[in-house]
Amino acid sequence: MNVCRHIQGLLIITMAAGFAQPFARAGDGPAAAAPAFGSLRGVTLDAGGQPLAMVSVGIRSIDGGTDRKVVSDGEGFFVADRLSPGPYRITATKEGLASPPATTVEIAPNQTASPYLVLAALKPAPAAAPAETPTVERELESMKERIAVLEAELKARPVVVAAASTAAPLPPAAPSPAAPSPGPAPNPAPQPATPPAHVPPEALEAPDATSGVDNFTPFAYGDFSWLNGNARNNPVLDTKFFTPEIRFDTHFMEDLNQPRDHSMGGATESFRSGEFQVEQISFGGDFHWQNVRGRVLTMFGLFATTTPRNDGSAGVGQWDARNAYKYVSEAWGGYHFNVSHGLNVDAGIFVSYIGLFSYYNFDNWTYQPSFVSSNTPWFFNGLRIQWFPTNKLKIEPWIINGWQSYNKFNGHRGLGGQILYRPKEWLSMVFNNYGNGTDTLGNPGRSRLHTDDSIEVRYFNKPDSTGITKMAFSFTADAGCEYGGGVTCHGGNGGPKQAFLGWMVYNRAWWGKDKFAVTLGGGQMNNPGRYLTLLPPINGADAISGSPYFTANAGDRAHMWDATANFQWMPKPYITWWAEAGYRHSDVPYWSGRGGITPPGGNTGAPGQYVCAAGGSAGTSDLAAAYAACGGPGSVWFPDLRRGQATFSAGVMVKF
Repeated sequence: MNVCRHIQGLLIITMAAGFAQPFARAGDGPAAAAPAFGSLRGVTLDAGGQPLAMVSVGIRSIDGGTDRKVVSDGEGFFVADRLSPGPYRITATKEGLASPPATTVEIAPNQTASPYLVLAALKPAPAAAPAETPTVERELESMKERIAVLEAELKARPVVVAAASTAAPLPPAAPSPAAPSPGPAPNPAPQPATPPAHVPPEALEAPDATSGVDNFTPFAYGDFSWLNGNARNNPVLDTKFFTPEIRFDTHFMEDLNQPRDHSMGGATESFRSGEFQVEQISFGGDFHWQNVRGRVLTMFGLFATTTPRNDGSAGVGQWDARNAYKYVSEAWGGYHFNVSHGLNVDAGIFVSYIGLFSYYNFDNWTYQPSFVSSNTPWFFNGLRIQWFPTNKLKIEPWIINGWQSYNKFNGHRGLGGQILYRPKEWLSMVFNNYGNGTDTLGNPGRSRLHTDDSIEVRYFNKPDSTGITKMAFSFTADAGCEYGGGVTCHGGNGGPKQAFLGWMVYNRAWWGKDKFAVTLGGGQMNNPGRYLTLLPPINGADAISGSPYFTANAGDRAHMWDATANFQWMPKPYITWWAEAGYRHSDVPYWSGRGGITPPGGNTGAPGQYVCAAGGSAGTSDLAAAYAACGGPGSVWFPDLRRGQATFSAGVMVKF
């Protein structure tokens, strides 16, 4: 029964290994593609069915490209993971033993082949062989009989194998009267096997385990959880078909300007003052099966209304795209091609990478990012191609509707792309570029160019230290402009200068086994045309309505800077408690003051028109006409806007 014991052990190893390793999937920020691999989990035996250690097993791809050597352990088991699908030639050699004929095994995606290899003793010289000594052939025949008995036993047992072997076992021989089987007789009337209720289908089982350093999957060779914009934890649950993801983000913010309407503006993370608010509630995950990919992540909480209101493309034509997509953060499907280190082609809504910071606050070093991230896109709608020529490089073209737009603003769609390069575990560089899009509502002749480039460096790393464990910094620089349609990149006869120049820098230190971290940083934005300046929601204004109280006309400037200090406590990989203090400054009145940005009695009339101080809409966006309609000087309501904003905030974020 040694054969039975070892093949049962082989099955157990195959199933257990499948539950041990999270699936290497293609993620998105920045993403890495995981090709569909197979694996080998086999056993080497001697002619008597005993485990055979220290056997050299050769694994050579018939199609070329893979040639490995592994050695069986003390129990005769050998393992080879991350094998590209296709046929393989398996050989076994050990000094003093006769090698079996080469075995051909077909490796299928996401499956495990389980061959067993039998090595016989070298045939002794004829003169030294007693006549009654069994020959090697006789031993093999006896082993085949025992295997036949084992197969009958396995068929009679309610066992479900996680990943079926594609290797062809030695054909069983009929029992011979001259060589009775030493094993127990098979059940003469086996009952139909019923899988236990707790055994999941193959698609819902955990992926196969890998051992050692993964030098094939992009960016899997090192630990990049320290990066700003990268989630630091692995999925809690993973299967071969689905990897779930759940996020919660709750905070309390206090604007020291004390706006009486509790309304804050000019940011993508700061919305209400003096209140507990749920910023994000998201659930969904990644689907992956036989190279087909998909991802969906819902978006509830404040993000569900604050994100769509900054997209002006919904004002083009019919059908309400903002309401159609408002509860969706990411939704795309695609296919993974086994090219180089991976090639993904996906279509849908996906999170963009302009500005270094992730759109999801859990992934970031601070809660409120600087203007380079806060005022540049968070999502794209279109086609994304991810090619990984090496395990350290990603080249990602975009063919999209426009700059953070559900729809296409005018006649030209947006084109762009990202190059992500991580040559070392301590270094990451990303280069984003965008162009061609005509992304100004109602101005089809105005085009946009933008570049965003970042570097992150981990310059200190002592994981076992009782004090500081690591330190890192990030630096990001952005430059862009709009031209045509009455504006230029440089100013002059073609129209006012419509350009964007910004930077941000952050430094972070971890200590206490990476359970605590402090980040200091900030940045600056020079924008002489306000084309990337977020519109405060005065009287309910959004990117479509505009506001007469804070215009975005050519030549309207907005130069701003900010500084932030953030403390994080991370007792578990799935939760972050944080506290943050920050100050932001503008050279024009911009931030909510004590009087707030909501008219007396609430929002009144169209957001693009003035409001009368006594109540009611002035019915016009012209100030002189508004005075006439409301009753003369002093009769028009104005929001209380300030040049500075100091905030203190704290919260908790959870990600599974």
